[in-house]
Amino acid sequence: MSDTPVYALNLFDVADRDEYLAYSRRSAHEVGAHGGRVVAMGRFQESLKGDIEPRQVMILVEWSSRAAFESYRNDPALADLHPHRERGGGAYIWHLFDRLEDLRPILKPSG
Repeated sequence: MSDTPVYALNLFDVADRDEYLAYSRRSAHEVGAHGGRVVAMGRFQESLKGDIEPRQVMILVEWSSRAAFESYRNDPALADLHPHRERGGGAYIWHLFDRLEDLRPILKPSG
């Protein structure tokens, strides 16, 4: 597992407001304690192009490493926290992206 930063893109609908509030009250502190920081949050505005169904909410979290992200997901002390996210957020998409300084690694010819 790399020790370079990763970005977690969270896209979801609010399925249960009270459940998601229970998650968000604690998650901000716990994300920070595990090496993450929220970079951006947003409410869906408009779909311009693409084949993904729109979600109400977007949260982008920068994690210091994949290990930091996994420590947040797998910390036994947070076993009671994650179910609030799962019950509170519907149609959840959680994607990880490498941090790149530019697109050269993706655009270089294969071979």
